Amino acid sequence: MSATLLLFCTLAAISALLLWLVFRYRQERQYRRRPYVAPTHNNWASQLLPAQAPRHRVALLGDPGAVAATGPDPILDLLGDWQQQTGRAGTIIILGDNIYPVGLPAPEHPRRAQAEARFMALLSALRQFPGRVVLLSGNHDWNKGRPDGWAYLQRQEAFVRQHLPTAHYLPVNGTPGPVTLQLADDVLLVVLNTQWWVQRGPKPAADSKAPFRQLRQLLEANRHQRVLVAGHHPLYSNALHGGKFTAKQHVFPLTTVHKQAYVPLPVIGSLLPLYRKLVGAAEDMAHPRYRRLRRRLLRVLHDFPNVIYAAGHDHNLQYFQRHGGHYLVSGAGSKTAFVQKGGRAAFVHEHTGFFSLDFYPDQTWLRVLEPGAASEVFRLRLYPTPVPAPPVVALPRLLAQFRNR
Repeated sequence: MSATLLLFCTLAAISALLLWLVFRYRQERQYRRRPYVAPTHNNWASQLLPAQAPRHRVALLGDPGAVAATGPDPILDLLGDWQQQTGRAGTIIILGDNIYPVGLPAPEHPRRAQAEARFMALLSALRQFPGRVVLLSGNHDWNKGRPDGWAYLQRQEAFVRQHLPTAHYLPVNGTPGPVTLQLADDVLLVVLNTQWWVQRGPKPAADSKAPFRQLRQLLEANRHQRVLVAGHHPLYSNALHGGKFTAKQHVFPLTTVHKQAYVPLPVIGSLLPLYRKLVGAAEDMAHPRYRRLRRRLLRVLHDFPNVIYAAGHDHNLQYFQRHGGHYLVSGAGSKTAFVQKGGRAAFVHEHTGFFSLDFYPDQTWLRVLEPGAASEVFRLRLYPTPVPAPPVVALPRLLAQFRNR
């Protein structure tokens, strides 16, 4: 009797899981690759930018490590248009994962030629820009976090110094930071090497808690400025590294490792997404090292309203407004991946592109730029914070409220 009951419960659980997967799949098909905008910002297109030119403009481009090595590339073309419009009064920040799949190997490595060609395509596009260029490193630049990753990082930094000597590769030599760069009279950039906290093997020696104390001191001393904090790892995400998976990835879990690994493992395959959501690989928010980094960093940032934190890592575009701060995921520089709509996000899109921050004398605007006919797909004034419109009350409800008085 107990064996029959156990079998019945098992079959019921499997049936419920399969029904849930079918429901999720149908739901995802309705919104995947379409921009999602939270209802409170649905009127974004009617919000007009200031008439004058911005004092400074920042392009935030993450994960460009797979741009086309030969021929035109849509993202580099879009970045070229942004460069022409911006001129010297701008900064391009590359948010890490600059070379796929494993950064810059040694000269004798069989993948060296391909890695060098891809990186040169990016550096050649950046060389045309008369403004400032800042490059960060990501987990792929550290050989995907393997113990020899620091050597990969040092090779890449030396390569940038040789081929784009005017650029800033920050923080230098793989140190954790924070380091600062004054972009304009009242715009300060703070850079953190978030990979340092999750990296295995040799890396520059440092106190793991000291950078957060230094960051707090920096933010306290610069309350009079608009501050942009940049790192590779996001602090909020509706995508893979935030524990969000597609129905397909539950049935074909190996596609999270390789997009063509269509080995069907229904039911059992749900264990991998569950593991990455609750325990996490080293690059996931759930992993203990990443979780500590995130907790300590948010503890600081939540005390400083209007600070903007920009990251890459997840291959999509996301914007969150949390505790008075602004959190961006701009990792769609050469690849795209699933991102779940809604939740805490004000905007998400599974599409290549990047964020532009436009700093006017008394305003800060966020714009989402993507290759295509309508390059701007979202914009929002971040500072001063716009006053939300009052909710629209239906006429019958309004009359009922009046009668009840």
